[in-house]
Amino acid sequence: MVLPQWWHGAPAPITSVAIIESAKGGSSLNYQKTTLPAGFYLVGVPIGTARDITLRALDVLASADVLAAEDTRSLRRLMDIHGVPLGDRRVIALHDHSAVRVQDQLLAAVKDGKAVAYASEAGMPLIADPGFELARAARAAGLPLTCAPGPSAVLTALALGGLPTDAFFFAGFLPNAKAARCRALEGLAEVAGTLVCYESPKRLGAMLRDAAQVLGEGREAAVCRELTKRFEEVQRGTLAELAARYAEKAPKGEIVVLIDRGRLETVREVDLPSALRLALETMSMRDAVDAVTAAHGLPRRKVYQAALALGKDDN
Repeated sequence: MVLPQWWHGAPAPITSVAIIESAKGGSSLNYQKTTLPAGFYLVGVPIGTARDITLRALDVLASADVLAAEDTRSLRRLMDIHGVPLGDRRVIALHDHSAVRVQDQLLAAVKDGKAVAYASEAGMPLIADPGFELARAARAAGLPLTCAPGPSAVLTALALGGLPTDAFFFAGFLPNAKAARCRALEGLAEVAGTLVCYESPKRLGAMLRDAAQVLGEGREAAVCRELTKRFEEVQRGTLAELAARYAEKAPKGEIVVLIDRGRLETVREVDLPSALRLALETMSMRDAVDAVTAAHGLPRRKVYQAALALGKDDN
């Protein structure tokens, strides 16, 4: 597990007492403790810098009767940084190994009139996060569910990556094994939006190499690393360029990969003969194959084989 940067104390986020001097010379806490109605409160927490938390998130953390987290140490540390007292509450761990048992415990707490706050290790809850099953169970049970939104690695990467943001598709973590990863990428090839996925530093080079092979070496991409942290970095280039960059040495930190959509609409396989016939009216077979391949982002081998089959059919 890679702990958030604020866990290590850099960059220095805020004093532990979390006091803000008002314009009138008085002081007030960052948070307000209130009485929350019974229900589930999903709390967005920082992905790197502790000061990215929202005031509403601090209010919920201060006021909830029960606290649950993917990583209990991270949440306790975050609350300590912002001066939110834990009091006599304990933080209940909700992760893949405890999900069913803890889920039932938290559902019972809400049914008993408690306000339950859940926080992911970093970022928005439920995004590649075990809290998804808890939220689904809450909805199935008809229990109140709301969210105090906060930072998101997906949206931060889209803001910094320089690729189109009008439409995007979040693919989570791609499979570890090469064959399964390539099949997953083939299924994403026709998505009409920027692809967004999380990746392990150790697998980044192999993932980029497979993406270049399946989606095309010239497709634009961006590798976003350590977002909002001290060593934040965004590397842009084609899939081939980025695959070469990360082929030998794995980077460190949390990584989000963006891959641009195909620049032109891909010809459906049933339309390929029509595109080839049109090109062959004015070009040699070689030039026609090259033109159709370039225009529609198809593998040249597939286009060449279709041209050969077309020649046989016409004879």
